[in-house]
Amino acid sequence: MTTNRPLRIGVQLQPQHADYAAIRRAVTEAEDLGVDVIFNWDHFFPLYGDPDGAHFECWTMLGAWAEQTSRVEIGALVSCNSYRNPELLADMARTVDHISDGRLILGIGSGWFEKDYNEYGYDFGTAGGRLDQLRDDLPRIESRWAKLNPAPTRKIPVLIGGGGEKKTLRLVAQHADIWHSFSDLETLKRKTGILAEHCAAVGRDTGEIELSVGTPSGDPAEAGPPLVEAGATLFTVGIGGPDYDLGQLKKWLAWRDAQ
Repeated sequence: MTTNRPLRIGVQLQPQHADYAAIRRAVTEAEDLGVDVIFNWDHFFPLYGDPDGAHFECWTMLGAWAEQTSRVEIGALVSCNSYRNPELLADMARTVDHISDGRLILGIGSGWFEKDYNEYGYDFGTAGGRLDQLRDDLPRIESRWAKLNPAPTRKIPVLIGGGGEKKTLRLVAQHADIWHSFSDLETLKRKTGILAEHCAAVGRDTGEIELSVGTPSGDPAEAGPPLVEAGATLFTVGIGGPDYDLGQLKKWLAWRDAQ
């Protein structure tokens, strides 16, 4: 999977174990450092550390980031399809798109964190059922964007996160502008081949889909090139509260700038 896309660096500021002032400062610092995309995530409780620790809601935060920032793209890595009616989610995304002057990425996935579902009263169901719902809801989101007044400022990029070979990658081929893989390098190589098969089946050029990965630990100069060779161009560093140490992010930005 080859590409001529520029390398981009993202940061996921995990909205956990921090007060909002710390998150706000981290957003400003990340943009000032030159990051390309700032993500949060769509959960209701921390994923790491104290399971009942401090945590904030995803989309309210994205609206604030849209006003706070001026250059970076913003989005969720990823928004859970189960938590909102698809027409409502489309409208929310369109609104944040306008607030940000066209810098929103709609990251979306089928959902997996059972505590969120149980505590907030959503039906957890099965992994297959949640993927089938995402399959049904993505066309509804796209249809609603075409009906909204005012329309989105641009074709809002859709990022789909996940690696299921039969259903998720088929949805990536059909709908995604960006695919975020949670795989290691060797699995990534295999799954890009499967994605290419799905793209061929639906008449899509794989070059239209940006490949996004989380950054592995270690030196970017060693960890980055094999992923680039596999087709990755968007590399996202995950950082949690309460302190939001951006040291590793700075290393990945320096690697990007040296290419």
